[in-house]
Amino acid sequence: MASTPHPAAASGRRVVVAEDESLIRLDLVEMLREEGFDVVGEAGDGEKAVELARELLPDLVVLDVKMPVMDGLSAAEQIGKERLGATVMLTAFSQTELVERARDAGAMAYVVKPFSKADLLPAIELAVSRYAELRALEAEVADLGERFETRKRTDRAKGVLMKKLGLSEPEAFRWIQKTSMDRRLSMREVADAVVSGMAD
Repeated sequence: MASTPHPAAASGRRVVVAEDESLIRLDLVEMLREEGFDVVGEAGDGEKAVELARELLPDLVVLDVKMPVMDGLSAAEQIGKERLGATVMLTAFSQTELVERARDAGAMAYVVKPFSKADLLPAIELAVSRYAELRALEAEVADLGERFETRKRTDRAKGVLMKKLGLSEPEAFRWIQKTSMDRRLSMREVADAVVSGMAD
């Protein structure tokens, strides 16, 4: 799994660069390496970029918009969908429609060519921090969903225990809690076992 990058430091941050014009790709790789980034993969088309992202799980993928086989927007969409890393788009155009398409594809930032380090680095920082926020938010939502589901199942199990064993609600909860610790099972697993075992 890709480590969460520290916004302050580029060092060690893993990057895949996808640009079909080899001279621009060379400049870009050099620029990133000078800034302490670890360029772990290079691609000349979008399809290869997606393959490299799957294989290498970089912190960041820099993609040119117009590339053969699969364009940068489609590649960014795939990388975003699979949560393979943050994406920054490179484009020769700053048309509003293109920017909106890049955003819809999951790109976290974009840079208009010709660009300098002064253009590229803030876009990378923005992309990486937006991606980290997105991941944190997703983890939080997943945890909330998990907590809600566990609570629902535990409530159901408490009802079964109260009815079958004549326990009060707090006693039923303590029974589930204690059984969970004694048997080294999650409360959700105990609740499920109670419902399936005593519901008949």
